[in-house]
Amino acid sequence: MRIILIRHAEPDYALDTLTEKGFREAKLLRARLQAYDFRDCYVSPLGRARETAEIAMMGRNAKIEEMPWLAEFRGRFPDRETGKMRLAWDLPPRVWTAEPMLMDKEKWADAPIFAGGNVREIWDETKAGVDEVMGRYGFMKDGPIWKGEENTGDTLALFCHFAISMVVAGYLMDLSPMALLQRCFCAPSSVTELVTEERIRGEASFRMTKLGDVSHLESAGEPRSMAGLLPECYTGIDSTNQKINGCRQLWP
Repeated sequence: MRIILIRHAEPDYALDTLTEKGFREAKLLRARLQAYDFRDCYVSPLGRARETAEIAMMGRNAKIEEMPWLAEFRGRFPDRETGKMRLAWDLPPRVWTAEPMLMDKEKWADAPIFAGGNVREIWDETKAGVDEVMGRYGFMKDGPIWKGEENTGDTLALFCHFAISMVVAGYLMDLSPMALLQRCFCAPSSVTELVTEERIRGEASFRMTKLGDVSHLESAGEPRSMAGLLPECYTGIDSTNQKINGCRQLWP
């Protein structure tokens, strides 16, 4: 089995739609995805993901099914300093590296830093969503492996968001998602690919073969958007909003 995690194209977060550049990216993504023969496609209910899926899958027969749990990873917790609610994947390095429990694949959502929040609840919701989808294809998680007697070469597409895609990838690969969330970045319209390895019949494990691939943009001369990335150099503004944080907005 192959699972393709696709981040939505460049977003207008305020309107939950795509920017003009985002629509260009989605059209280029459509050509990129011709290399895949998708059995089924799943999509976040948020507008920016649905629009990306509709454009990218135009002209194909694959059914696109909406999955509420793909609507970004919504786990939040009260910040110890400000008391304001903070997203679980928005932590400065000096903070999250001081919490060893965050690297524990079983206990990371119960780390003391998340006390008073809903991170565990959203993590359980995400696992249940992945389990339900994988169950449709005969797979059941058993510790570090996925048991399934009828593994095939089917390919699934999940059109969603950066954080939820890294959390899903972590669960599929039996890793704490925190390392992926804090050390990786997938630009808008990027493609991340996971495939099974079945070395013992009926026992599969996932391996990542692509992370944040934007070759469809590069080959067309379309710059990558850095939407969702914190400043490359210190600006004094700790925000992923490219319009205000002083960081470059596009990379070649």
